[in-house]
Amino acid sequence: MDIQTLAGSPRNERGDGQVSHLLLAEGQFGAQRLCVTWVECQPGSQQALHRHLTQEQVYVIVRGHGQMLVGDEERAVSEGTMVFMPPGTPHAIRNTGSDLLVYVSATSPPFAAKISGQTWNPQRETDHQG
Repeated sequence: MDIQTLAGSPRNERGDGQVSHLLLAEGQFGAQRLCVTWVECQPGSQQALHRHLTQEQVYVIVRGHGQMLVGDEERAVSEGTMVFMPPGTPHAIRNTGSDLLVYVSATSPPFAAKISGQTWNPQRETDHQG
C-alpha cells in the first residue's frame, strides 16, 4: 500500500492566493496515467484562466464555496461538487466564500512536475488565457 500525506507533499505557492500540494506525481508509486493535487484557496483568491491542451481534469470541492468557470459557463460550487474539464477547455476557480476553499484535482494524463525538496512546479502543457 502506497500512502502520501498532505504534510509530506511538495507545495506550490502559486501567487494567486492558492497553494497546491502534489499528492501523486507522474511515476510516483508507479503511477503512469494520473496525478492528484490538493489545493487550498484563500477567500477572494482566483486562479488564472488556463487550459490543458491534452489533459482532462476534474476538481472535487471538499470544503468551502466558489465560482467555477469552464468554457463559457460559470456556476457556483461547494462541498461535494465535482467539475469535469475536457482537454483544451479554459477553466478557473474563484473562492467566493469567507472561509478557505479546498479542492482535489485529478489530471490524466499526468502533467510533468519539477520537484525540489518540499516545493514543486508544474511543467504543464497549458495555455494561460489572461
